[in-house]
Amino acid sequence: MGHLIQWYPGHMAKAFRLMRENLNLVDIVFELVDARLPASSRNPEVDKLIGDKPRLLVLTKADLADPKQTKAWKEHFEKEGLSVVVLDTRSPKTPQTMTKAAKAVLADKIKAQEKRGIENRPIRAMLAGIPNVGKSTLLNHLVQKNVAPTANKPGVTKKIAWLKTPAGLEILDSPGVLWPKFEDQQIGLRLALSGAVKDTLFAKDDAVLSLIAFFRDYRPQAIIDRYHLADDAFTTMSDVDILLAITAKLGFKDDYDKAAVRVLNDLRQGKLGTYTLDLIHE
Repeated sequence: MGHLIQWYPGHMAKAFRLMRENLNLVDIVFELVDARLPASSRNPEVDKLIGDKPRLLVLTKADLADPKQTKAWKEHFEKEGLSVVVLDTRSPKTPQTMTKAAKAVLADKIKAQEKRGIENRPIRAMLAGIPNVGKSTLLNHLVQKNVAPTANKPGVTKKIAWLKTPAGLEILDSPGVLWPKFEDQQIGLRLALSGAVKDTLFAKDDAVLSLIAFFRDYRPQAIIDRYHLADDAFTTMSDVDILLAITAKLGFKDDYDKAAVRVLNDLRQGKLGTYTLDLIHE
């Protein structure tokens, strides 16, 4: 497990350079984090980079996350003084929600502009987040036509352009693809499970074993129900045995790699229910 995922690609540096160069063009930064991984999917370097610039923390994919955990994380971030918006990937109200939240963060600035006679100036924003956090999906929602190529592959977005939204926001479509920094293998594993790390960069069976261990304490019934395991599976079997039992139940004989891929896909598609991998009490 030691070699799991320990990498910080060169284009990370490029993303930071582009963000730094463009920061003065925007009024606000939308920092996107995955609601299933509100801590692991933040990049600590972004904090330093954004500095005093107004920001809005956007929890994406909330429809896939554990609602109790999402609520607790929102309160936690607000206590730290951050403005937070929770987004359901599918909500048609996204453009209005985002504009309203941005206006609230920028209220003083907007008031000062109105005093100087500048009214209804579009708010200019930059999106920043790690791969597969839902940036392109959010852009498409905001701009309401398919502008950004959404691929479930990390890092599709490339060149810079301003995208106008009907609700008075202009988004700098910059490559704010910020690779996570894994000081901690646990974080690496969680990001791997969520799809933020290219699937070729980690051992899927290792990742799924860590998932089974996590669900053992968190929500064992979800695994038992999904793969028709015995009710006492988690009390009588090790993580490895559970993976082998799932493999057999799926009809994959002893091909546990194939089973691991299926479990990963089930997890990401919400077939194991809503879940949050970063638990607030940690």
